[in-house]
Amino acid sequence: MPESNHWFIRGRLKTRQLLLLVTLDDEGNIHRAAQLLNMTQPAASKLLKDLEDALDVPLFDRLPRGMRPTWYGETMIRHARVALASLNQAHDEMQALKSGRQGQVNLGAITSPGLMLLPPAVALVKAEHPSLRVSLQIETSDVLMDRLGHGKLDIVVARLFAQHDKRELRYEVISEETVCAITRPGHPLLRAPALGLADLSGAGWIVPPAGSVLRHRFELAFQEQGVPVPVDLTETSALLFVTKMLQQSDMVAVVSIDVARYYAAHGIVAMLPIQLPWRMDAFGIVTRTDRLLSPAAQLMLRALKTAALAVYGHSVDTVVAEPATIDGSVIAKTA
Repeated sequence: MPESNHWFIRGRLKTRQLLLLVTLDDEGNIHRAAQLLNMTQPAASKLLKDLEDALDVPLFDRLPRGMRPTWYGETMIRHARVALASLNQAHDEMQALKSGRQGQVNLGAITSPGLMLLPPAVALVKAEHPSLRVSLQIETSDVLMDRLGHGKLDIVVARLFAQHDKRELRYEVISEETVCAITRPGHPLLRAPALGLADLSGAGWIVPPAGSVLRHRFELAFQEQGVPVPVDLTETSALLFVTKMLQQSDMVAVVSIDVARYYAAHGIVAMLPIQLPWRMDAFGIVTRTDRLLSPAAQLMLRALKTAALAVYGHSVDTVVAEPATIDGSVIAKTA
């Protein structure tokens, strides 16, 4: 496309205007935003007006006690955050190249692949490129997808759900996830001859927060079998708390089977002899189609696919992501 067709060139878009949009959204007040950007309030007001004139739309509603983005403003702010994050990443990569670190990749994953897939994938990359910087984050799918959208992560291994905008995403499915119940070693339930959900209804449970997929299916499993849903619940997704709490109580927790096997192999927990009647939706590798992956991210992507073949026993497939549902209803949050 000829340069003359770029609106931001015709409108003389400035980086400081992007910074102002983001800061105004964070602060809700042009006086504080101007202070943070080390400019006068009149200068900040002019920058904003020039941008609104170039776009021919109002970006903020002026309120008695501050400013609030309009629908146009929210759209522009979202893209401003992505553009600024990309510029920061470009600077980081240039600095890494100058210092001989050969670039950086920012990677995120949900817990199970974070435990099973990321270590061998990172090991593969580090074996060939020890100076490449790898930044890892373990979070829920919602958090990871938000950070991917804002350019804070290059690649995530997560689930896609109805609330995720898939128009500019590439999803490569890896595996479904089986869940199980765990307790402390020596728990009385481990000696039960034929354990069923009815035997677990009165137990104290550590479960994911309300609204998560796993929590929904936990409650649904009891309801479908006509068994009272447990009421003694502690909600958390923090595995360090889960394992510590199990060690000093008779509580039961529900986790992915990969996580359970890892902690059981180290004698920290024991897996209850019961097959829970539900599975989690598949997770996969998610990248943006509207951004080019850096050389470091491309290396990591190849390593993830190689490691996935070894860990899960099959190649990674690219699929068209559909909204995940439970009993025909759209899932509101991820696990």
